[in-house]
Amino acid sequence: MTQTQSQTGFAKIAVGVDFSPSSLNALELARARFSGAQIRLLHVTDARVTTSPDLMGGVTPAVFDVNLLNSLEDADARRLAALMHEGEETEQLVGDPVTGIVEAAARWGADLIVVGTHSQGVLEHFFIGSSAEKIVGRSHIPVLTVHLPDRKA
Repeated sequence: MTQTQSQTGFAKIAVGVDFSPSSLNALELARARFSGAQIRLLHVTDARVTTSPDLMGGVTPAVFDVNLLNSLEDADARRLAALMHEGEETEQLVGDPVTGIVEAAARWGADLIVVGTHSQGVLEHFFIGSSAEKIVGRSHIPVLTVHLPDRKA
């Protein structure tokens, strides 16, 4: 086994991070389960913040505010740097989170993508779907989805 290969055989693990509790849980699981693997934290600043929903279920571009996007990117970069452990890498992108994570993981040569899943209501899931499901559907790389543990116990 090489120094950068985990006991599971996955050498390069891409972890989608959106700073939510579920993505932070997925990151911790990846660190624990795939120790020895290279880990790259992928974060996509969602460019859709400069859009608004339209009546047909799509989005309409709003007035593009480069300062808003720059401020979001700077804040996200600081948060991402604070999460990174020694030996890990980060990559920050701007755009659609699903496309960004899938393409960045493929470009890097990841063996596995790890993402957290968010709890959604039935209607929200029906109309929007989940980012994790979309990543699973679009990725040619295996995807591990991680649920946030139930806190009721």
